[in-house]
Amino acid sequence: MRFRELGLPGAYLIELDRIEDERGFFARTFGRREFAEHGLATEIAQANTAFNRRKGTLRGMHYQAAPHEEAKLVRCTRGAVYDVIVDLRRDSPAFTRWVSVELTAENGAMLYVPEGFAHGYQTLEDATETSYLMSQFYEPSAGRGVRWDDPAFGIDWPEVAERTINERDRTWPDFSPASAGA
Repeated sequence: MRFRELGLPGAYLIELDRIEDERGFFARTFGRREFAEHGLATEIAQANTAFNRRKGTLRGMHYQAAPHEEAKLVRCTRGAVYDVIVDLRRDSPAFTRWVSVELTAENGAMLYVPEGFAHGYQTLEDATETSYLMSQFYEPSAGRGVRWDDPAFGIDWPEVAERTINERDRTWPDFSPASAGA
């Protein structure tokens, strides 16, 4: 695995080292030792999969409030996504900054989302699936979000003919720095 820091402290794009032969390839997608060497969470509490029927489906921007903050390792296993994270750690020099990466089944890259970040993505193809490894169990009472189009962040999402977003993600309130992480 190759770890490439993304310009937000603690956020990484992790690229696979593929060993290829006539059968296809083999690659490690998680190694406790390598993650610990980069200061990343090594505890896996939960694994999730999300399937999205249509291109233009937007999920996010989600996070869990203290004391249930979670780190995520996100990989696209089918199709492609434009994946976005926003630093909501009040004491971070990158507070409210965002970065994006393209995760595809073909490139196999993974996004490491540190605790204290909001996360979301928009599908770039029909029938897209993502897989998540989570450092904490989901706690419904700690579930929070920021709106995907909140001007406080100015996220530059890809244009699509039709965007699918559920009611909750469409109606998060305007971001308030005072409530970040709460």
